[in-house]
Amino acid sequence: MIDPLLEIMRRLRDPDNGCDWDKVQTFKTIAPYTIEEAYEVADAIDREDMLALKDELGDLLLQVVFHSQIAADSGTFDFKDVVLSICDKMTRRHPHIFGEADASPGWEQIKAGERERSGQSSALDGVALALPALLRAQKIQKRAARVGFDWPDKAPVKDKLLEELDEVAAATSEAEIHEEIGDLLFSAVNLARHYKVDAERALADATDKFTRRFNQIESSLTKDMQDMSIDELEVEWQKAKASLAAR
Repeated sequence: MIDPLLEIMRRLRDPDNGCDWDKVQTFKTIAPYTIEEAYEVADAIDREDMLALKDELGDLLLQVVFHSQIAADSGTFDFKDVVLSICDKMTRRHPHIFGEADASPGWEQIKAGERERSGQSSALDGVALALPALLRAQKIQKRAARVGFDWPDKAPVKDKLLEELDEVAAATSEAEIHEEIGDLLFSAVNLARHYKVDAERALADATDKFTRRFNQIESSLTKDMQDMSIDELEVEWQKAKASLAAR
């Protein structure tokens, strides 16, 4: 079933008769679209919209085919190589299913071996730079914790968060404030990890909650927000909070 899509992309990239836009694209120029499509898949899942999920998965598959065709045009690899590579990886990472092992040695242990064989010596190697900053911080901290670089419990993590907050308050230059805010956010991710909370999901949920309350205030006001004092807005905020909690 994949052949028709591969042929469509081959024709779109044809240097003589292809689409003017498609045939000039590179890995870098379409990478943002690949990331966007992955987020749209996640959004369809969150909304439990199966029709949208079907469409978004197709869009994401198109991105894989697009990258593969760009590589094929330069003689680097093609879609078949991509499929063979992931098949090899999945069978290698499940020796208890596809091999002779009695039990899995552990996903992370297998991946650590792969990183070592590929020349990645650091425990932090292989965490993608393009990940959202919050998610990347979470993954980096988990990697460090696996080799023992971690606080033993929540108490010192809380203390560190308060310490970083004080350092933000003490910062004077823009550069210092930038750095200390970064440290504060990194410490907040660390605290979430110690509470076994997914920081990325928690922030997304908090943002959604803020949006619902803000929209509730917008719909109930009879005058512009800009004409209201912060005390008046706080009253409306508490009303919206109570109203939504009661539903």
